Amino acid sequence: MLTGKNILLGISGGIAAYKTPQLVRLLKKSGADVQVLATESAVRFVSELSLSTVSGRPVLTDIFSADGNGHDNARTMHITLGEWADALVIAPATANTLAKLAAGMCDDMLSLCFLTLRPGKPVLVAPAMDGHMYDSPSVQRNLAMLKAQGCRMMEPESGSLASGQCGLGRMPEPETIFEALTEMLASPEASALCGKTVIVTAGPTREKIDDVRFLSNYSSGKMGFAIAAEAARRGATVRLVTGPVSLPTPPGVERLDVESAVEMLDAAQPFFDACDLFIGAAAVADYRPETPAEGKIKKNDAEMEIRLVRNPDILATFATGRKPGQLAVGFALETAGGLDYARKKLVDKQLDLVAFNIYDGRTTGFEVDTNALTLLARDGNVTELPLLSKEEAAGKLLDAIEPLLRR
Repeated sequence: MLTGKNILLGISGGIAAYKTPQLVRLLKKSGADVQVLATESAVRFVSELSLSTVSGRPVLTDIFSADGNGHDNARTMHITLGEWADALVIAPATANTLAKLAAGMCDDMLSLCFLTLRPGKPVLVAPAMDGHMYDSPSVQRNLAMLKAQGCRMMEPESGSLASGQCGLGRMPEPETIFEALTEMLASPEASALCGKTVIVTAGPTREKIDDVRFLSNYSSGKMGFAIAAEAARRGATVRLVTGPVSLPTPPGVERLDVESAVEMLDAAQPFFDACDLFIGAAAVADYRPETPAEGKIKKNDAEMEIRLVRNPDILATFATGRKPGQLAVGFALETAGGLDYARKKLVDKQLDLVAFNIYDGRTTGFEVDTNALTLLARDGNVTELPLLSKEEAAGKLLDAIEPLLRR
């Protein structure tokens, strides 16, 4: 299944490291070539001899490790490994390793290769630690940052822990990790998105009132960024046009930062003719102040009126002017009900598919990591998805779009 694939296996210093020789054996048996990258702490839990024996390669730990063939090429080895690898698996990933990767630190071969892995190559991370550590705000923040960068996180399992307690924190079994990697490395040629050009809009827009104030909304951009990351993983050329957000650019994605709705249209429109798919996931303000004030408006009067004018409808602009074969997909967010509104949007804007979601402020909508989408297609087909992480929801959305691209 993995014949010809080059896998980097990063191992950090947790008790679950003792399971990793079995993971190496599964990868080798499936035809992969495996290079183990172990932290200094990892080799306290599993021997380098065991790992090098099952992998057929010396284990790399120190930045200045030799290549095992008598050639000391440490200065560039992390670069060549980043080019060589088809995927990076980190199992177990301890709290310390997650923090280093999220911060961009690179003081060993594992963290160096994480940074040099070529854009679009999958990264699979299997966190393993005590349950209280896993639930801590710091670890959850680092996990969220790595997810936003395009890493796929495997949820730890529940069971007996090294502390003697029982709960969440166990590394998934090697067989489970192997199956997840095999799925990720499914040939990108099987995806209808491979070789396609995709435009994704994301985040909020800011509509200027004066030089220090603006109209906006609570959109974090997480849904649009997840869609862009998943499309790139499936082999698409992705341009992400985003309003002001504090998210890292997904690997393999070209990012254009804008502020207002007019700027978003101006940034996206030059690419309309060449794109195969436009996904409007941005929360674009419907209105903007007609005449923004210069400087700062002073608090002089008891009341103030601001005249608003309509913003351009970016998604409708693309959809109504598109060429045959180009697809247009939009989002419809409501605070309650609203499925009829989503159907109306599908028809009025001449879209191929609408992703409808309810904003509840806790599990769906803006600023959260999960979403529950209902997908409405032009042919009348309706698919209701359960509550999922935004990364999983992005995958399901693209799964629904792929058959439309093949028509």
